[in-house]
Amino acid sequence: MNANRVRIEKLQEEMAAAGMDMYLVSTADFHQSEYVGAYFKVRAWLSGFTGSAGTLVVTKDSAYLWTDGRYFIQAGKELEGTGVTLMKMREEGVPTVDEFLEKNLLKGSCLGCDGRTISVSQGKAYAEMMEKKQGRFLCQDDLGGRIWNDRPEMSKEQAFLVDVKYVGRSREEKLADVRSIMRENGADIHLLSSLDDIAWLLNIRGNDIECNPVILSYVILTEKDVFFYVQEEAVSAEIRSELEKAGITIRPYYQVYEDVKKFAEENTVLLDEAVVNYTLFENIPSGVKTVNCINPSKPMKAMKNQVEQENVRKAHIKDAKAMCRFIYWLKQNVGKEEITEYSAAEKSYELRAQDPDFLDLSFGTICAYGPNAAMCHYAPTKDACAKVEPEGFFLIDSGGQYWQGTTDITRTIAVGALTQEQKEHFTLVLKGNIRLATAKFMYGMGGAHLDCLARGPLWERGLDFNHGTGHGVGFLLNVHEGPQNINWNSAIRPGGYVPLEEGVLISDEPGLYLEGRYGIRCENLLMCRKGGKNAYGQFMEFEVVTLVPFEREAILPELLGQEELKWLNAYHKHVYETIAPLLDSEEEREWLREATAEI
Repeated sequence: MNANRVRIEKLQEEMAAAGMDMYLVSTADFHQSEYVGAYFKVRAWLSGFTGSAGTLVVTKDSAYLWTDGRYFIQAGKELEGTGVTLMKMREEGVPTVDEFLEKNLLKGSCLGCDGRTISVSQGKAYAEMMEKKQGRFLCQDDLGGRIWNDRPEMSKEQAFLVDVKYVGRSREEKLADVRSIMRENGADIHLLSSLDDIAWLLNIRGNDIECNPVILSYVILTEKDVFFYVQEEAVSAEIRSELEKAGITIRPYYQVYEDVKKFAEENTVLLDEAVVNYTLFENIPSGVKTVNCINPSKPMKAMKNQVEQENVRKAHIKDAKAMCRFIYWLKQNVGKEEITEYSAAEKSYELRAQDPDFLDLSFGTICAYGPNAAMCHYAPTKDACAKVEPEGFFLIDSGGQYWQGTTDITRTIAVGALTQEQKEHFTLVLKGNIRLATAKFMYGMGGAHLDCLARGPLWERGLDFNHGTGHGVGFLLNVHEGPQNINWNSAIRPGGYVPLEEGVLISDEPGLYLEGRYGIRCENLLMCRKGGKNAYGQFMEFEVVTLVPFEREAILPELLGQEELKWLNAYHKHVYETIAPLLDSEEEREWLREATAEI
């Protein structure tokens, strides 16, 4: 019998013993992280679905897995034989998780979950729903973990500090800014649990989540004190001493659950109910006032300061050198030696790692040939990967973590002859990328207002793509960073109406995916900056910081407008002038000269 089916059945036995009718398993860790360490991958262990986004709901005799359009194809394959039904989010006729629970949980029934893996807002909603049904909401048991006998240990990798020369501001300055926002909200305590915010605030990084340089931790901030809850093995004596200079006291990771019980009724606690976990919130005494507010650090973190902006430009030059060398290598060797998706991913890592400031990848490299590229977040493994043939498209979506910042780039590469249809589709996607990159807009607008620019060329042909057009990017932090994004449907991705401020680093990545045939994506990172200001107000624009050529062999110039073609030629000229002097051989420089030649 399928191993995942057996695990689901064991979970159902635990549910029966606890008197639960349904049990919910989210993807999150105790910090609502998008990507999680091995210890927290309970949903993947139970269901077999390994994607980064999804929710599993197990009933007495069935199981259901919700995920979004990036993972429909992957989930369909991974769930085969498990007995788990795939629920394709936002497809017609498919209920949301909450709608399913509301409809199928009967009066007097019981819903269970691990309250540490859901947010306060989720927990409150489930508790209210079960109260109306005169039922119970049990959130103290990790049933999945109870039956996972060989569960990996929680990561406690060594943390490291980031120098002010990279990030521009000291931890003391950042703490003072957050305390100012606390006072504005009448709060004397701030409870912080999101790992990227903690890393940014304390100028510390870690290795507890693959490719995301964060450290498993919590922070309680008062007017006088900073308590940093972390696994002690992760913090060296040197780092401890440095943090103590800024008034930061280190305490054991799990002690935060006891310390919040000591908050007094005269305290007012600022916290973000979309991030803090429900169990932690429930441990706060009922008489303590709380203020639900976006973490003050989040918008501060999103707006890169001048030092960070300059470093980001340097990081992208380093990254562009590696990517240009990779494309040259691929084109020179495909069809002459065996290249698989996996070996190509390894090669891209090898070329990035040659830079002394490279620390890690910013996410698992997506190398996809032919039909595999139609799966937006497909990732090859050594034992499951396609051979790259000298025909059609090869897609690589990859990025690096450098001391100077985080990169993320996608290029769709012609590794052989292309059809007219492939060229048309590529040019439409590129056209959308250019339209967004060249946008000029009024201050106060968010990404939802701009999404039609990137999707417009596809929409005009009755085509679209099933993922966001743009996500914020951290500085030596998470490759996906809020609060801003570019997505017309803010119900799917809240943040589309958050104003795009100067210093925001955001992706521009329209695509097109034809199942069983091929996938196309063109991604650059954009730095938002102020444009002109006149009687109409402040205008905003983007600076493109990614410096790698687009595939000339796939472009149909007649589908581009004159201004779009002019921009593309200027961009390619800038790429060549910046990157060519850095390449290692005359052969690479000659290839780049041809790849960036005027169209």
